[in-house]
Parts: sequence; structure tokens; C-alpha cells
Amino acid sequence: MKINGNAIRPGNIILHNNRLWVAVKTQHTQPGKGGAYLQVELKDIRDGTKLNERFRSSESVERVRLDEKEYQFLYEEGDDIALMDLENFEQIHLRKDILGDTAAFLKDGMMVTVVSHEGEMVGAELPETVVMTIVEAEPVVKGQTASSSYKPAILENGVRILVPPHIGAGTKVIVNTADGTYVERAKE
Repeated sequence: MKINGNAIRPGNIILHNNRLWVAVKTQHTQPGKGGAYLQVELKDIRDGTKLNERFRSSESVERVRLDEKEYQFLYEEGDDIALMDLENFEQIHLRKDILGDTAAFLKDGMMVTVVSHEGEMVGAELPETVVMTIVEAEPVVKGQTASSSYKPAILENGVRILVPPHIGAGTKVIVNTADGTYVERAKE
């Protein structure tokens, strides 16, 4: 689907220079001399490289729609992960690095959204948050105020995060998978 160069919005996926890009930031600029343009920060879907590009309203770009399908995570095998389609029980294998740092939060039975373009898998996403158990947390230091201080803790998957002082070992917490930050204490 062709769209105007100045109609690109953050989150749009476009085909530019025969590669798929996601628009990260857009800024409309009107210089004193010459025509207005849209400054767009693009990120390559496959390898994560970034590109800053200017699009004028007279240009048109190809906007791409991606297919999303949910699969259930089964197991890790070396550098790959095995996922199962719950409709026909077929298994697929993906490179673990397609998930980036979020791969550390994979749990048995978790639903993973696989993103594809024309049959080729270009990405995968975990749920926004996941419940994890704290296995190790430093003791509370007297005199710290609860509002501004966080202490280091280690999750069951070995990832280090910062948690409020009242969180101890054995506590279940909700963690943001995108950046690995503490969200809140999980309801047990």
C-alpha cells in the first residue's frame, strides 16, 4: 500500500531500499528555504541497523503489513527455540537471537507472537510482562527511604534487576520483558 512520505507514523513498517524498516521517531520540519519534509528515524527489522531519512510529501513509500501468529514456547535447543502452533500442533524453530535480550524471560508454555512478511519470519515478541521469582535479594539497609531507593536482586533466570526494599528472596514479581525492569509484586 503506497502512502505519502509525510504520512509515516512511529510504528509503521515501510519498504525502503529493498529492506523492511520500522519507523521509530518522526519529526516534521519546515525549513525557512525549500519545502517541508518529514525526518524519520528508521530501524531495520532484520538486523536492527538504524537510518535517518528525509521524506517529502511528493514522495510515496510502500507501507507493509506484517502477519502475526501466536505460538507456544516448548524448549531451547542450542541457539534455537522450538515453538508449537496450537491449531495444527506443527513445530517451528527460530534463532534465539531474533528475540534479543528478551529471550532470557522465556518460560515453558509461554505464548510467543511470531511476526512474518511474505512467509519469512522477521521477528518475535514475548508478552509485555512475565511473573518471575526472586532467588536472591540484598537485605534492607536501615535508614533508606522506600520512595527513592531500590536494591539489586537476582531472578530465577539469572537476570539482575532493581526492586524496592520490601521485596525479598522467594517473592514473585512482575517484570517488563522489553527492558527487564520491576513492575510490581505479583498477586499470589
